[in-house]
Amino acid sequence: MAKTIVVRQIGSPIRRPAIQRQQLIGLGLNKMHRTRELPDTPSVRGMVAKIPHLVEIVEERG
Repeated sequence: MAKTIVVRQIGSPIRRPAIQRQQLIGLGLNKMHRTRELPDTPSVRGMVAKIPHLVEIVEERG
């Protein structure tokens, strides 16, 4: 069983730099309070770490 994390968007990309918007799109998030289950890899963790004010890790599975 592969490890996964559940990520929720808690902040709006309005008036944020374009790179932060692109990070959200890369994670599959684009609207407030949406959640995604993503693989727990260093690349995903790095994307979440770049925008901690916009997303939160809700749960770690596996």
